[in-house]
Amino acid sequence: MAQLDKLIEKIQTNQEIILEAGKAPMLKTDAGATAMFNQLVSALQLSNLLQEIAPADSKATVAQHKPASFEYTFGGKTVAVVYAPEGAQAGAKITLANGASKASVSGYVCTPEVPPSDEPEINRLLRKMFKMNSSDLHLTSGHKPMVRLHGDMKELADEEVVKQDHMCTLIAEIMPPHNAAQFDEIHDTDFAHEIVGLARFRVNVFKDRYGMGTVLRQIPMEIVTAEKLGLSKEVLDLCFLTKGLVLVTGPTGSGKSTTLCAMVDYINRHRKDHIITIEDPIEFVHNKKNCLINQREVHVHTKSFSQALRAALREDPDIVLVGEMRDLETIAIAIETAETGHLVFGTLHTTTAASTVDRIIDQFPADRQSQIRTMLSTSLKGVVAQTLCKKIGGGRVAAMETLFVTSAISNLIREGKIFQIPSIMQTGKKQGMVLLNDALFKLVCDKQVEPQEAYMKCVDKPAFAAMLKTKGITVKLGEMDE
Repeated sequence: MAQLDKLIEKIQTNQEIILEAGKAPMLKTDAGATAMFNQLVSALQLSNLLQEIAPADSKATVAQHKPASFEYTFGGKTVAVVYAPEGAQAGAKITLANGASKASVSGYVCTPEVPPSDEPEINRLLRKMFKMNSSDLHLTSGHKPMVRLHGDMKELADEEVVKQDHMCTLIAEIMPPHNAAQFDEIHDTDFAHEIVGLARFRVNVFKDRYGMGTVLRQIPMEIVTAEKLGLSKEVLDLCFLTKGLVLVTGPTGSGKSTTLCAMVDYINRHRKDHIITIEDPIEFVHNKKNCLINQREVHVHTKSFSQALRAALREDPDIVLVGEMRDLETIAIAIETAETGHLVFGTLHTTTAASTVDRIIDQFPADRQSQIRTMLSTSLKGVVAQTLCKKIGGGRVAAMETLFVTSAISNLIREGKIFQIPSIMQTGKKQGMVLLNDALFKLVCDKQVEPQEAYMKCVDKPAFAAMLKTKGITVKLGEMDE
């Protein structure tokens, strides 16, 4: 989907979209001109936007910043585009050649309750969520809006119940057309939404027994640095590898994206390389510092993770970030990419380092697992398995289990003795290895996390309870003492 499609779908007969360098896109009507959104467009951005919709014979002309005119068809609409580059004052005019249609989502015809030129209504709730320092906004048909605040769900009591037809309108105002088509087909879709100058949001729209619903996760505009996150020297050393596979894992909502973002930003500041990220959707936006960074969004800039990862090998990358290693094909290509002299970062939804290795191997058929164990033993360089805990006094903090692949770990992976990895990690503290129980125990001892919270997050509960007892701490869960 081209980025201008979202503007083109709003244009009506006898209206014009005016794009001028240094200004926000404007919708010109008989009543005057109004801003379509509040983001300024540079001359280079204008050229790039037009190249996305220009036919082959006009694309090169636009890229060379020469005058061009062409037609473009999207969603049953044909528009005429005129491009007049004049240095920093480059401009373009888009006019409609045929009628417009209303936005439709899953059988509902959604007529926006506010003019298209106004800010989407859902932004009011997002601004409120941002002010509360919440991580997620939850909207369910027939319910009041709720937010996740420091890990707990909280109802916005002063808001009205969101009715089904209103829910459709809220979502239709921000949903790209290709996501609306996907939702019609499978009743689930993901995309990104941005409030310029405030934050980006990862959006999931779904359907349940109440009707339509959505969850919007806040992605701060400001990148949290590795120094601010407190990443260890051993973890930061992974950023200086020239090849290999580095995985950041954890349950949904455990801060994997934030950790990966901090590592990419650290590379951007300390290396001079080419980074390609493949995400669904793009979350944190990285600007060029010392590295060239190309960020590709699945379903917008590429068809799938596996296709983009395969194409990346021809795009001269030094570092490739794979937002989610969802399927066997993506995992296989990621391992191959790491073996061919590239540094690959990826994520998995696993809770410990050992289970991460198991998950990867188990993705493959039995007759390929021996080969994959051998490849993984040489390509895997490190695993950061993290979980978020509620901090005492508010906020959340990550407990990180860290595995660095030494020759001993490599041998265990090759021989299929994954169950012995925690023992080697226990004796590998000098190499910076940390087990999840140890990370949680340190947070409790540092009085950052309550013992009950740490106990709920740990995997080996009997061992963790024994560790707490050495400090005279007893965990009480309801009526049970552990």
